[in-house]
Amino acid sequence: MAASVLNSDRAVEMSVYVIRAFVKYRSILAHHEEFSRRLAELEGRLSNHDKSLQTIVHSLRDLLEDRASSSPRPIGFRNADSSRKR
Repeated sequence: MAASVLNSDRAVEMSVYVIRAFVKYRSILAHHEEFSRRLAELEGRLSNHDKSLQTIVHSLRDLLEDRASSSPRPIGFRNADSSRKR
């Protein structure tokens, strides 16, 4: 606005500088909004992955507990003679 009132080279230069500053500011805000949106999207996906991983970990723990509570089976072959001796 100063350029239209003052009509000098310096006033025109300042007006262009101000307009460029506002364009840069708008660009930064737009980028910030995009970044915020993408970050929220990523957090949503991670929370879904966290739930899936928790389900897997709980299932594995259940399997380990079942395995620990059961008595181990003897390893090896049995023939008819060895089963009679016990």
